[in-house]
Amino acid sequence: MDIGAFRDSITQTMPPAGLDSALDALWHAAKGDWNRAHELAQSRDDADGAWVHAYLHRVEGDQSNAGYWYRRAGRPHCRAPLPEEWEEIARALLARR
Repeated sequence: MDIGAFRDSITQTMPPAGLDSALDALWHAAKGDWNRAHELAQSRDDADGAWVHAYLHRVEGDQSNAGYWYRRAGRPHCRAPLPEEWEEIARALLARR
């Protein structure tokens, strides 16, 4: 799946089959379901989950908590607009599939 197909899938009622939990979390975040996205990000104990988790706390407006998760992900605290970061994360995760 490429970024265009992933972005287009957001118009559907269910995420595409076979997404890992980090991509699934991004999908739910794009749908406006922060709680489900957060549950999915929290279910991972790796850098990808921490990166998505950091993004979600930026969405929430909790920069301090986001900073913690960026450190766990080994990434700098992002200052880009949220839609740009969402796409950056999605592209990176999709490239690893």
